[in-house]
Amino acid sequence: MNEKTTISEQAAAHDTVEAAIRSQLAKAFGGIRGVIEAAVPTAAFTVMWIVTAQLQLSLIVSASAAVLLLVVRLVQRSTPQYVLNSLIGIGIGWFFATRTGEAKDVYLPGILYNAGYSVVMLISVVTRWPVVGFLIGSVTGDPTAWRDDPAVVRLCSKLTWLLMIPCVVRVAVQAPVYLIGGNDAVAELGILKIVMGWPLQIAALGAMIWLLTRGRTPVQPAS
Repeated sequence: MNEKTTISEQAAAHDTVEAAIRSQLAKAFGGIRGVIEAAVPTAAFTVMWIVTAQLQLSLIVSASAAVLLLVVRLVQRSTPQYVLNSLIGIGIGWFFATRTGEAKDVYLPGILYNAGYSVVMLISVVTRWPVVGFLIGSVTGDPTAWRDDPAVVRLCSKLTWLLMIPCVVRVAVQAPVYLIGGNDAVAELGILKIVMGWPLQIAALGAMIWLLTRGRTPVQPAS
């Protein structure tokens, strides 16, 4: 007989739907270490640019910091996922900056990423396919079954709004600095990326966890 795991069964394994989402959020954010690993290469680039104003040297130091973090992960046999994400970001920023010769373009991919992510999350909420709902799908093995429960859809919509807010704030603050400040604003962009990176993400995660600890969403499929 072909049996399909239901949301209720998986939620029960995590006690509640909220517990299942909390578990997946912890994995997605990578914990404190993952957050620090994402910030170190940006900090290295920003400091080197302030000190030397040399684009290539600053990029090399930033990439070297990320590679060092990757080596540590591999030696410890822990997941390199978050360092690899950082390396990919550095590589894309390096490509943009070396193509234009403008140091500020190191930060352009991050601004575009946050803008694109904001649009995607907004569309997902409006169409009632909130992005956070797919965290439930990753638990149950069925990517869309969670939509059968209106309570879960509402909860995931609220969580998606909270996840979107940091992205919108970053674009609203960093894009004008990028467009107006030019290369004179490289240090400011670096500082903004660090300050508006993990602190905003942690604040959003804290708000999401607070919302998740408030209730125990019953799993009642729509009739």
